[in-house]
Parts: sequence; C-alpha cells; structure tokens
Amino acid sequence: MARKKKPLPIFENVTITDIAAEGKSLVRITIPAHDGTPESQLVVFVPWCVPGDVVDLQVKRKKHSYAEAEAIRFHRLSEVREVPRCQHFGTCGGCKWQNLPYEEQLRFKQQQVFDQLTRIGHLALPQPGTSADGCEFLPIMGSVKQYEYRNKLDFGASNKRYLTKEEIQSLPDEGAKNVPALGFHITGAFDKILPIEKCHLMDDLHNQIRNEIRDYALGHNIPFFDLRTQTGVLRDVIIRNSNTGEWMVIVQVKLEGSSLSDSEDGKKVKELLEYISDKFKEIISLLWVNNQKCNDTFGDLDVHLFKGNDHIFETMEDLRFKVGPKSFYQTNTEQAYHLYEVVRRFAYSTPAPSSNDRQEASPVGGRLEGAPLVYDLYTGTGTIANFVARQARKVVGIEYVPEAIEDAKVNSELNNIDNTLFFAGDMKDILTDDFIAEHGRPDVIITDPPRAGMHPDVVKTILRAAPERIVYVSCNPATQARDLEILCEAYKIVKIQPVDMFPHTPHVENVVMLEKLKS
Repeated sequence: MARKKKPLPIFENVTITDIAAEGKSLVRITIPAHDGTPESQLVVFVPWCVPGDVVDLQVKRKKHSYAEAEAIRFHRLSEVREVPRCQHFGTCGGCKWQNLPYEEQLRFKQQQVFDQLTRIGHLALPQPGTSADGCEFLPIMGSVKQYEYRNKLDFGASNKRYLTKEEIQSLPDEGAKNVPALGFHITGAFDKILPIEKCHLMDDLHNQIRNEIRDYALGHNIPFFDLRTQTGVLRDVIIRNSNTGEWMVIVQVKLEGSSLSDSEDGKKVKELLEYISDKFKEIISLLWVNNQKCNDTFGDLDVHLFKGNDHIFETMEDLRFKVGPKSFYQTNTEQAYHLYEVVRRFAYSTPAPSSNDRQEASPVGGRLEGAPLVYDLYTGTGTIANFVARQARKVVGIEYVPEAIEDAKVNSELNNIDNTLFFAGDMKDILTDDFIAEHGRPDVIITDPPRAGMHPDVVKTILRAAPERIVYVSCNPATQARDLEILCEAYKIVKIQPVDMFPHTPHVENVVMLEKLKS
C-alpha cells in the first residue's frame, strides 16, 4: 500500500520580508523543534507579493531548506505596494513587479546584481553606490520610460485559451472554455495562451493591430493553432516598431504548399494580410512565415514579404540601423542608447570624457592615431560595433546569425563607417588563436553574450588574447558572475554599472569594465 503524502502546511499571519529571484518575494520561517528535531529555518518563495504584505501561505512544494507557496489570504497590504496598471496582472507572468513602486524595483535589481556577482562569482566588491580598492559600483541607471518602452512583442495563438481557476468553475460547458486566443504563453501550460486585450509595454497601436488580427481570424474562420496536435493555421504574431515611427508585423502560419495561393487556408491568410495592410497604414513592413515546425522559431525559415519593405530603421545619435525580421535589437530603444553610452565610456576612458572631449577625439576622418583595435563579440546587427567605431582603429564583430551580420555590414555602409569587419558563425569556432593572429590582438574586447553567458572556450581565448580592457555586457548577472570569476584570474574589475532595460520585470542588464592586472 502506498504511503499517504503528508499534507503541506499553511503558515498564518506571515509578513513578507524581501524580494527573490524571478520576481518572487520571500520570507524566512522558523520551524520549532519537534520530537527531537532541532529548530530550523525555511525559506519560502511566494509570487505576487511585496515586502510588508501580511498573508496566510499555503505551501505548494517543499524541500529540505526551502518551499514554494501561494498567498491564500491577505491580512494587510504593504505600505509600499502599488496598484498594478494592467488588467492581466497576476495571471500574465510578464510584469511581475507592477505591484512594486519603480524606485523599489531599482533598489532590488541593484541588490540582485551585487548578490549574484558576490555569491556566484565569489567576487570581492564594494556595496552598490560606493567605491573601494579601485573598484566603483555605480548606482543603477533607471529606464527613461516605465511603460510603452518596448519596440517588440511576440504573441502566440492557440485554439484553447488559458483559464484561471475561477473561470473554469464559472464557465457552463466545455464549449465556452475552448475559445481561441492570441496573447502570451503561460508558464506550466505550454498548449494554452492567455488572451491579451491590452498590454502597456508597447505603444498602444500594437494592441489595436493584435486585436484586429484576432477578431478578423475569428470572424473569417481561420483556425487557431493547436499546440498539442500541431494542427491549425494562425500560430504567432510579432509586432515591432521603431523610433522613426515605422512598424513591422510578422504573421506566422502553418499552410499546405509554399505560397498563399496553394490552399483555401492560404487564401484566407492572404485576405487577412490585405485587411491589416489597408487598415493600418503605419505598417511599412508586413511579412509572413510558413512554419511547419513544432516550435515558433523561424531563424532557419524563409520570411516572405507581403507588402512594403523587409526592414525598418532605428536611429541612435546620428546613426541609422537597419532591423530585419530576424535581427536582434535591444527591445528598449531609448534605454539602449544609454546602455551603449556606458559601453563606449567604459571601452575608451576612465573617468568618462565630456562630450567636448569626445568631439575632439573624433576628428574628420574618424580615428585618432593610436586608437584601439576593438573586438565586439555577439555583435548582433552591429549596433555596438558601429556605435563605438569612430573612436577605434578597427572594430571586428562576430555573431552567430548570418542575417544579422549582413544587417551589420549594411549598417556600416549606411553610416559611412569603413573600419568594421563582421564575421558570422559560432563564437567558439570563430574566435580562435588563429583568428586573432590574422586580425590582430585586440586592445579592447566588448562582449554581450546571450543569457547563457560565454562558452568556456571563448573565455579561455579571451584570456589568451589578453586585451588591456574587457567590457562585459550581460542580461543575466548570474552567468556573468560565473564568467567574471574566471576572467578575474588575470583581470581586475574597475567599474560596475547596472542598467534597467525592463521595468516591472526582475530582469536587469549589467555592464562591467575589467582591466588587465599588471604583471
């Protein structure tokens, strides 16, 4: 006979004390001694709460030293709690900190960077906002905008929308529950989509475009995708805009044949695209993808132009950047400029030069004699490479996505920048000792890897290349900490600058400047 599982406990009148990773809050609960078991502490992680909330907690999952719980009753709301703006807050997992004032979000993000660098990387650092032993931990840089800051959102389609417990109980029958939806994926329910009526993270026009696509598809019997059976037609919508006022829409579908004329469903999709194009004149790039795969990634698929251009443009200072459907571009355009300013400042000068100094350091013709050779790793569409090129002798950019590298080359041509070289391929395969011997030992390496951080072979190659300075940009301070611990065998951290790119989420960018230790 199977043993009955011990019921999970309820903790009453608990005061939430802190913020944890992944947007959760936490409280440490003392478990009294019992039947010879010594007193212990249990760390309990709770979503959707803020420090100061007094709640009853139902434990949902318990391990030896920590547990996960949900608040089943609020006795008192925290004085620092903020009323969320979004109607989807608490269900959609995108903006978990909307109930926290922005100043508090920044404080916790800054502390998160410090904790991860010191605990994971075992780095000896000064407290945020202070300096010690030649290292300066600068205060976090808040986002220019807290809402409508994103330039890209991705919406999945499903023939079954996600339902809350309350909705499941209140809806009369299965027919009412199985309603198609266009919106965001929900963690733990891969085949369900939370229908989004209004999201505040992008200019409101994107809400109008998304809802119009949804309503048209529903009204004209275009089947929404079934993520379990991999059947249906409409599967994904990506909406991008730029600070030049241009809009791009990419519609992913699953169709028989290779064109919109090969099937009845294809003809319906063509009519949908024509309708959207006529209704929203702001869309200057309308594209579609026939995706037969089991996931919505389309980096290896053909993107078809339906109307307009196959790209839009972003601007930064006096530079223009071409952004295609497969291009990576920082999703917070205004804050990206400030992030790249930090990168440029860290790459070239300590302390930061004034704007007049920068002008004097960039005479007509572009480069000063003795300017540094810069490697820009994970260069994407070459945004950073082109942004820093005028102060460099040469910038060598490396990126995995071939289409992004082609955009990077175009961006250099657009801006009359002639001292950049770009290479496409896996970083660990391209950045080798032979590559460095051919293109020169870098004076400065700028690296901006994905969330997983740098491959160990890349870190080792950087150490052998021995640049005078490294500027490490990261969207994941945890993996950055891991890499920094290795780099600090030969380098010293001089400056740390957290930058908030994603208000109302627990995510934070961090820029670290390292200088080679003197032998």
